[in-house]
Amino acid sequence: MKKDHCLHAALLCLGVLCYSHGLSMEKLNHSRPSLHGHHEKGKEGQVLHRSKRGWVWNQFFVIEEYTGPDPVLVGRLHSDIDSGDGNIKYILSGEGAGIIFVIDDKSGNIHATKTLDREERAQYTLTAQAVDRNTNRPLEPPSEFIVKVQDINDNPPEFLHENYHANVPERSNVGTSVIQVTASDADDPTYGNSAKLVYSILEGQPYFSVEAQTGIIRTALPNMDREAKEEYHVVIQAKDMGGHMGGLSGTTKVTITLTDVNDNPPKFPQSVYQMSVSEAAVPGEEVGRVKAKDPDIGENGLVAYSIIDGDGMDMFEITTDYETQEGVVKLKKTLDYETKKSYSLKVEAANVHIDPKFISNGPFKDTVTVKIAVEDADEPPVFLKPSYIFEVQENAASGTVVGKVHAKDPDAANSAIRYSIDRHTDLERYFVINAEDGNIKTIKALDREEMAWHNISVFAVEVHKQHQEAKVPVAIKVVDVNDNAPKFAAAYEAFVCENARSNQQFITISADDKDDSANGPRFIFSLPPEIIHNPNFTLRDNRDNTASVLVRREGFSRQKQDLYLLPIVISDGGVPPLSSTNTLTIRVCGCDSGGSLLSCNAEAYILNAGLSTGALIAILACIVILLVIVVLFVTLKRQKKEPLIVFEEEDVRENIITYDDEGGGEEDTEAFDIATLQNPDGINGFIPRKDIKPEYQYLPRPGLRPAPNSVDVDDFINTRIQEADNDPTAPPYDSIQIYGYEGRGSVAGSLSSLESATTDSDLDYDYLQNWGPRFKKLADLYGSKDTFDDDS
Repeated sequence: MKKDHCLHAALLCLGVLCYSHGLSMEKLNHSRPSLHGHHEKGKEGQVLHRSKRGWVWNQFFVIEEYTGPDPVLVGRLHSDIDSGDGNIKYILSGEGAGIIFVIDDKSGNIHATKTLDREERAQYTLTAQAVDRNTNRPLEPPSEFIVKVQDINDNPPEFLHENYHANVPERSNVGTSVIQVTASDADDPTYGNSAKLVYSILEGQPYFSVEAQTGIIRTALPNMDREAKEEYHVVIQAKDMGGHMGGLSGTTKVTITLTDVNDNPPKFPQSVYQMSVSEAAVPGEEVGRVKAKDPDIGENGLVAYSIIDGDGMDMFEITTDYETQEGVVKLKKTLDYETKKSYSLKVEAANVHIDPKFISNGPFKDTVTVKIAVEDADEPPVFLKPSYIFEVQENAASGTVVGKVHAKDPDAANSAIRYSIDRHTDLERYFVINAEDGNIKTIKALDREEMAWHNISVFAVEVHKQHQEAKVPVAIKVVDVNDNAPKFAAAYEAFVCENARSNQQFITISADDKDDSANGPRFIFSLPPEIIHNPNFTLRDNRDNTASVLVRREGFSRQKQDLYLLPIVISDGGVPPLSSTNTLTIRVCGCDSGGSLLSCNAEAYILNAGLSTGALIAILACIVILLVIVVLFVTLKRQKKEPLIVFEEEDVRENIITYDDEGGGEEDTEAFDIATLQNPDGINGFIPRKDIKPEYQYLPRPGLRPAPNSVDVDDFINTRIQEADNDPTAPPYDSIQIYGYEGRGSVAGSLSSLESATTDSDLDYDYLQNWGPRFKKLADLYGSKDTFDDDS
C-alpha cells in the first residue's frame, strides 16, 4: 500500500506530498496521534508535552481532465486521536461530497470519482469530521478544507468574431493601423502559459502584418493601389503557451478593403470626337456626348466638362451628366449650312474634388478636340425681315401698292417662291398679294376712322415643295387724310334767362374731329357771314378748341319767342381744311334774381295763376281710385252665393235611409239629416242628373248583382262606399262611415250593408229570404248569385 501511495504522490501535487509527509511522521513516532494530548518519553527519558491538533491537512489539489482507469486519490484525512483500531469513522460533506468526492471512512482517503474541468469549477469546499463508529458521537469539531482543480492546457484560443471586415485608404503609408483582432483563452491565466497568447499572420503577406502581443494589423507595403486590387483576405492565428511548441491555436479571417482616394486624373480614350448636326436643329438639342474615364469612384471620380476654345464656342455648349459622367454637347444657336459647314471645339474634363496629398500626380484634367459637321437640311423659305410695316393713305384707289415682301430659299437649290395672304387675318379682303413678286395691293378703299391698322400674315411657299412654307407678320398703317369735318362734341342745348344781361356768357361749346390730330385741331369757331351781326347772340372763339356763346342784348320774353336756333361754323386745321355748320338750340327760360332756372315752358307762364300740373294729376288719380272702389262694390253686391247642396221636395233617395238606420225602424225618417246623402258632389259644382243612371267608377263586388227593382240611390251609395274604402285618408262627404258601428258587445254582429259590401266575407245571406218582407230589400242586395239568376 505504501508503494501505491508513493506512485500516486508522483502524479498528484501538494496533496500527495502531504500524505507522504504523514506516513513519514508515523514511522518516526511509531504511534498514532490523538485528539487528546498525552506524555511521551524522549530518548533521554525526558517527558515531552505534545499539543493537541485536529487535522494534519489544509488543502488538496487535483488535476483536471484526468482520464485514468482508477479514481484519483485526492488526499488522506487523519485525526491524531485515531489509534488505528477502527473505532473512528470519517465523514465527508459539502460541494460534490458523495457524488464527485468519496472518502474511505476507515482510512480517511479521499478519491475523485469523476473527471473535473477547471473551466466549469475551479475549486470545491468540503467539510470533514471524525465520529465514533459505534455511537456516531463527534470526536472532533467539523472543519472545512478546499480541493482545488489544477489547470492544464485544454482550451484553444478563440477570437471574438469568426470574420472581421476592415477598410484602409489606398496608398497608405507602411505601418498604418487597419484593425485590431482579439482572442481569449479559457485556461487559467495565473498558472503557467496556458493562457498566454501570441498573434501571427498566416495569410496576407507581404501586404499586411500583425503585432504579436496586441493583435493590431498594419499595412506592410507602400502604395497599394485600389484600382489594381481592391480586396485582401488575411488569416490571423492566436496561439497559447506563448507561441511555443505544443500550444493550442485558433484562427480568424479578416477581409480588408482598400478605399478610394483621388489619385487618378480623368483621361479621354481618344484625341478627337466627330459629330454632326442638322442645320434644322433647334437650340437646346443634343449634338453628341464625350466621356473621360476616371478609374476613381464616388466623388473622387466626378468629372466636369467645359469648352475652353474653338470657333464654335458661341454656337455650342456642353453640360455634365453626373449619372453617366458624360459631357453632353448641345446646340446653343441656330445653324446655317450655307453660311458655315463645320465647327471645332476644345473640350476639357477636370476632376471636381482634388486631394491635396496627390496633387503631384496631376494635373487632374484632360482635353479633347470635338469636330462638328453641319448637315444640310431642306429648310423653308426665309423672309428678309422678321416683320414688315407699310403705310397707305386712306381712301386710296383700289389697286394701290402698299408694299413688297421678299423671301428666299436658303437651300442650295434656291427654289422659286410663291406668296399668299392668310385670309384668316384679312377677313374683309382689303388686300391682295402678287404670288410671284410679293407686292401687296389694296382691293378697296380704306377708312382710317374705321380701322387705323391692318395686321395680316403672308405665307411664302417653295414652288416645288409645298410643305416648306414660312410666315411673316405684316402691319399696314392707314395714313389719315382730312376727310371728316369737325362737329359739335355733344348735342348742345343752351338756356338763356329772360332777364339775362348783355354780353353774358351762358354756354361753352367744343368740337370733335374723327381725323387724326394732324387734320383735326386746332378748331376755329365762327358765325355764318349772313348772321354775323345777329342782334340776339354773338360767338367768341377761345382759341383752345372751345368757343363761348354770349347774349348780345338784354330782355328776352318767352311769350314772344321761347326758342332760338343759332348756326355755328367749325373749321379744322387740316390740309385742305374742312368745315361744317352746326346748329345750337337756345331756349328762353324764366329765372330768379340769382340766375337760377325756374321754368322754360311758355304754357307755364300762362297758367301760373291757376292749378299746377301736379295738382291736376293728383285730382285725376283720386277720381280713378273712387271709380274702382265703386265698381268692386257693385260687383260684390251682384254676386250670389249658390248653395252647396240641392234640395228637392220629392227625392226618391229618401226611402233608402230606413235600410241602414237601426234606431227607430222603417218609419223613423227623422233619425238624421238626409241632406248629407243627397248631393255631396254639389260642393264641387257637380249636380248629378236624375233622369239617367250614374256611371260606375268601380267594379261591383264579385258575387253581387243589383236587384231588378233597385233605384239609382243604390248605385250612389255603393259608389260612395267604394270611394271611402279605397281612400281612407280623405274623409267622406257624408256620415255614412259610421253606419257600420254597432257599439260594443253586440252578439248578432253588424247588419250594415256598407261594411259588408266592401268585405270579402264568405257568409251566406240566403237566410234573409226567410225573414219576411221587411228584409226583402236586403235579401235582394246580399243574396247569392243563384238567387239573382232566379229573380232574373
